[in-house]
Amino acid sequence: MLQLKSESHGFIIDAPFGAVGFNIQNNNLHGIVLLPFGQPACAFPGDCAELVAGQVKQYLADPKFKIEASYVTSGTPFQQRVWKEIAQIPVGEVRTYADLANTLGSGPRAVANACGANRFPLLIPCHRVVAKNGLGGFMQGKEGGLKIKEWLLAHESK
Repeated sequence: MLQLKSESHGFIIDAPFGAVGFNIQNNNLHGIVLLPFGQPACAFPGDCAELVAGQVKQYLADPKFKIEASYVTSGTPFQQRVWKEIAQIPVGEVRTYADLANTLGSGPRAVANACGANRFPLLIPCHRVVAKNGLGGFMQGKEGGLKIKEWLLAHESK
């Protein structure tokens, strides 16, 4: 079972697939973590946490709701390019790792690695990136990751 430290995820809300954890530091969003079932909800309220959690709850109820949250991110220039492309994938649609690699002039494995480095999975929807022959990976193989990806894709296809 995944061990979660409350100081690393200042706010956790229940979700249909398990839970969503938010890394809030100095009232800024520094990461979102999708978690399997078994994570207790906890709250350390703050303006940023409440705003983002409210928007995520709206998205979980209505997949067409666009989460508009500012966040603090860092990554290589290549990762930034991949994330920018992924952010353009519309709700209900998917792209393959190879499609993105062709667009970016790179390889599918590099795109997959950039997806794995994404700390904002609902804002930068890496779950919309799939393998040519199936679902592909998600959450770097963490517990429950593929079930969460399946749920998100089914939710967005409504």
